[in-house]
Amino acid sequence: MSHTIRCDIVSAEAEIFHGEATMVVATGELGELGITPRHAPLITRLKPGHVDVVLVSGERQQFYVSGGILEVQPQVVTVLADTAVRATDLDEAAAQQAKREAQEALANRSDTIDVAEAQAKLAEAMAQLQALERLRKNLKH
Repeated sequence: MSHTIRCDIVSAEAEIFHGEATMVVATGELGELGITPRHAPLITRLKPGHVDVVLVSGERQQFYVSGGILEVQPQVVTVLADTAVRATDLDEAAAQQAKREAQEALANRSDTIDVAEAQAKLAEAMAQLQALERLRKNLKH
């Protein structure tokens, strides 16, 4: 009986992670998902947010995804995202600036602004900031 599951995290640009894990945690459309070895097959959409990979050593690697698809097969978890980056590589200043711009766009609505686009940008910036906060919290422990 295997105590690990292979995890692949792929963005439109490159493969971000490939390795064995004891658990993968991601933010699905309906909430948090925890995937362990021998999990039932599943396909779901991901919201902008974090993907945590717990390695065999117990180390936790954290990633940010802009959304995408999570596919679970008996021996492999695949995350397909437009954008995926290691949480340590996120630019907090850029995320804060994107959040401010999206909030200003929503506060100063006009006919020329696409509200759905501004809301999506705000959700993405907030998810990046939350991923950074989770990383900081885990580094303290």
